[in-house]
Parts: sequence; C-alpha cells; structure tokens
Amino acid sequence: MDQDLVVKLPAGMDYDSGAMVEPVAVGAHAVGRLGSVEGKKVLVLGAGPIGNLTAQAVRGLGAAAVAISDLSDFRLEVARACGIPHAVNPAKRDLASSVREAFGPDGADAILECVGVEETVGQAISLARKGTDIVIVGVFGEKPRVDIGLVQDKELRLIGTLMYKAEDYRTAIDLVQSGRVNLKPLMTRHFPFEKYPDAYHYIEKNRDRTMKVLIDL
Repeated sequence: MDQDLVVKLPAGMDYDSGAMVEPVAVGAHAVGRLGSVEGKKVLVLGAGPIGNLTAQAVRGLGAAAVAISDLSDFRLEVARACGIPHAVNPAKRDLASSVREAFGPDGADAILECVGVEETVGQAISLARKGTDIVIVGVFGEKPRVDIGLVQDKELRLIGTLMYKAEDYRTAIDLVQSGRVNLKPLMTRHFPFEKYPDAYHYIEKNRDRTMKVLIDL
C-alpha cells in the first residue's frame, strides 16, 4: 500500500471511533459531490449506517436542516439519538408533507438516496423541486427504472458517488474528532476477536435491529 494512503488517527481517538471512520468517509465523499451544503436543507433517503452517517456528515458540514426517512422505526430511533430530529417513516406519514413541515414550502435543496432500490430513486425524483441535485449513494442489486422524462422536466441532476478519496478520510476524522458526528448510537454490539463467528450469527439473527457490530482485538 502507498504510504500516502495511510491516515494516522489523532491522539485520543479510541479504536471504536477509528473503526467507524471508514463509513463516515463514504458519507463525507457523497456530501462532497454536492459541493457546499452550507445553509442548505437536505433530505437523506435511508437511515441505515451509511444513510445515518451521510445525514450526520451533511449536518456537520454546515447544512441548515437535515431530514432522514426509512421504513425501520429502529433505524429512525438511532437517527434521532444521533441528533437528527426530522426522522420520518413514509409507511406511517406522508413523506412529501413531512419534508415541507421540516423545510418549508420549497422542500429540500438537495437529496441523497442511500438505499439502492428503484422505489427510493423514484421518491427522490418525485420530491425534488426544479433544479435539485440528487446524489445516488445506495448500491443497486438490480437495474432501476428511472423516469427520465421527469428528470428532464424538472431539470434535475443525478450525481453518482462511490467510496471515498484520501481527503474524505481526513474530513471524516475531523467530523468525528470534533464531535459533529455521533457514533455511539450506531455501535449495536461488541464481540471479542476469539468469538468473531458469533458476531456474524448475531447480525443474521438481529438484522432488523443492528447497525454496526464491532470486533475487539
């Protein structure tokens, strides 16, 4: 590995936080694809670990307001524990109305899709006002159908993002060290290294109530 790709963790950062820097960097890179989010109102679709950390990165990088949606009440509870109060389950509350309630009549200035399914891409396009940027963060298992006519009519920009760059790692470390990203609510469980198979069994059995499982060395 090139030494330029090795990033030293700052003194005082514990190993749990250090292990979580990588997914924070994914979120930081995705937010960076929007340019500046300073003063903007941003909607994140999907409250899994990447969606949660993307929303926190949005907030930490200067957004005026952040809202997040998911079908899992557990994930929404974690998002609220991380300091994201506008957390909506679209199966229980109308998402468009909730976005207007959180952001005002103009809705979101930008949207990040962090699920990777056709339905949430459609939600993003439907919710977006004219000229909105939509960042596609979620990884798709199947090719989604996209309403290109609506993308054209609304003059939307669909922006791809994947992984991160070295500078995103440094941004992630700064977000964590400064306290702008809250990692503790995402750490569902720890396992000792000797019992790492148990960690995988735990995830399989508790997938609906698990965010991140850490293995202690």
